Amino acid sequence: MRLRPGVTLTPIDEVAVLLDERTGRYRQLNATAALVLRSLLAGHGQDGAARDLVRTHPAAMPTAEADIAALVAQLRTANLIVETVDREQPR
Repeated sequence: MRLRPGVTLTPIDEVAVLLDERTGRYRQLNATAALVLRSLLAGHGQDGAARDLVRTHPAAMPTAEADIAALVAQLRTANLIVETVDREQPR
């Protein structure tokens, strides 16, 4: 997963702001959403992001996967992310 071209992520302490330069709209992410998005952008996938979230916030365990899926759906609906597909390199 990566940010769509023209979308920038600016961390501010523990929270973050996404700016869609195309529309001029900002979206503020709380600390949990910022942590999850950084994990997703680092290539950890939704499962890895859930592990990162639970490692930092153990109380999130019961809902981590559903919460991450909801965040991804919101980012997708807002056209802020591009989901990438890992492809095997030719030999």
